[in-house]
Amino acid sequence: MEKPQNQVWVKFALLCLILITYFLYLTYRYNLLTGGVASLLTWSFFVLCTPVADAGFLLDFPLRLLFGIRMVFSEVAVWTVAILINIIALVYFHDFYQTTAITRVLEAILTTPFPYWMVILLSAVGTFLSIRFGDELMDVLHHKDRHYFHSHHFKHEVIIFIFFLIVIFGYYELISNLGISLTAV
Repeated sequence: MEKPQNQVWVKFALLCLILITYFLYLTYRYNLLTGGVASLLTWSFFVLCTPVADAGFLLDFPLRLLFGIRMVFSEVAVWTVAILINIIALVYFHDFYQTTAITRVLEAILTTPFPYWMVILLSAVGTFLSIRFGDELMDVLHHKDRHYFHSHHFKHEVIIFIFFLIVIFGYYELISNLGISLTAV
């Protein structure tokens, strides 16, 4: 049986392999610059426009398990990088948003503040709630503050989890009501 740290490295390597394969596909289909920018934009879409820490998972969970860095701190860095990528792309590489269906949806969301920025806001709330829940779960699993969690924090965590479910529901309702679809763009 593999040690948990080895499993983390294997999962991290597999996720990186998926990203590299996607980058290579886009580079083959277009060129190196287009493939690189489109890959970064796609990654930033999953950071900014989905209500769970999926793209940040490439960093958050491995950094927490291997080095003890709280996932909320690494996720703030992930969001900062994703926002900077899009600011630079909107200014210098705007045409690259037309590369894939996902990047076209990202462009529509970024360039239409109302009501599409609600997607980003709900995604931020959902992401950071899931990260907070994950950090607290990791604390309990590593026996940090276990007694306090069981005596006080459990009710707090249930409320956070319910709020997270409400955010997820609101996110999907917003997406469907706005008509955002990968096939519609």
